[in-house]
Amino acid sequence: MRNYGNGVPASSIEGAAWHKARASDAVGNCVEVAKLGNGDVAMRNSRHPDGPALVFTRAEVEAFLQGARGGEFDSVTI
Repeated sequence: MRNYGNGVPASSIEGAAWHKARASDAVGNCVEVAKLGNGDVAMRNSRHPDGPALVFTRAEVEAFLQGARGGEFDSVTI
């Protein structure tokens, strides 16, 4: 089982099944995620599917999601 580092070309992640949120816009602007075989999670920009992927551990993703659900990032304006 291969471990991938941050910045690896997303297209080089073998067997990745990328998932896009249903809330993504009509032109595909979204972050896509793929669960890796070792439990890590890769993320890529859907506009650049061959571009770099960020790879996070399961614990890092869980902490981020918990923070997002808890409003910790509400101060970030879009």
